[in-house]
Amino acid sequence: MAGRTEAGPTALRIMLGAHLRRLREQAGVTRSDAGWAIRASESKISRLELGRVGFKQRDVEDLLSLYDVRDQRERDRLLKLAMDANDRGWWHRYGDVTPDWFDAYLGLEAAAELIRTYEIQFVPGLLQTPQYTRAVARLTAGGDRSEAEIERFAALRETRQAVLERDPPLKLWAVIEESVLWRPIGGEQVLRDQLSALIDAVHRPNVTLQIIPLGSAGHPATGGAFSILRFPQADLPDVVYLEHLTSALYLDKRDDLDAYTQVLDLIAASGPPPQQAEEQLAAILAQLNEDAGH
Repeated sequence: MAGRTEAGPTALRIMLGAHLRRLREQAGVTRSDAGWAIRASESKISRLELGRVGFKQRDVEDLLSLYDVRDQRERDRLLKLAMDANDRGWWHRYGDVTPDWFDAYLGLEAAAELIRTYEIQFVPGLLQTPQYTRAVARLTAGGDRSEAEIERFAALRETRQAVLERDPPLKLWAVIEESVLWRPIGGEQVLRDQLSALIDAVHRPNVTLQIIPLGSAGHPATGGAFSILRFPQADLPDVVYLEHLTSALYLDKRDDLDAYTQVLDLIAASGPPPQQAEEQLAAILAQLNEDAGH
């Protein structure tokens, strides 16, 4: 699965939707009138412009005519974009073990060039070992997943991790609360193996890890984990991803992006620098090994 980064269907839908919104605004057309032109509602236009639904070729053609886009090359380009945006990504093969609302994130993750993430519960998925992933799968499903489903979940995670190996690789900057690294997900040995894997990971030029010590003061992000994704395409805005128990939020408004970026910057600035991460990990691992020997 490792290969050059390219915009997947989720990213393409967002790009096309943003482009159609700009064309509509330039043409002075309301969402209501645009909806009427394609036999749909104003809310359908809103969902199209946010990239949350697929595009019908006929609808795109009608909207381009309404917006007075006459250049045939531009029309052909946008219609091709609509066709590509309706392709199903590789992650749909794992639809049996992932909720529908997670599909959008998988598509954005595959298209991103930089992900900054803050984690308070688990080691970030892109840095998890297979055994740690299996333990997370058992825990988050409340024991309801079969062993076959757990293996599918682990296979999906491994496939996702290929973004760190592609050309050019995804850049990952993870800020983790130290409590995550003491939590024995899957048992003590699984945790020790995970810590060893993190020590290896921090040697990668495209991985930055910061660990917020247990004794540090509180900060604005104590409410929960989140990620900020950045893309190489100029048409794609940054996206903040917030995952809940049964749903997720995707925020791309400038005010939201600024607020979450500021919080992450504050956390990163207040914690130990990334250069100390290996020393911190080694100290935790040494303590766990010592405890296991007693």
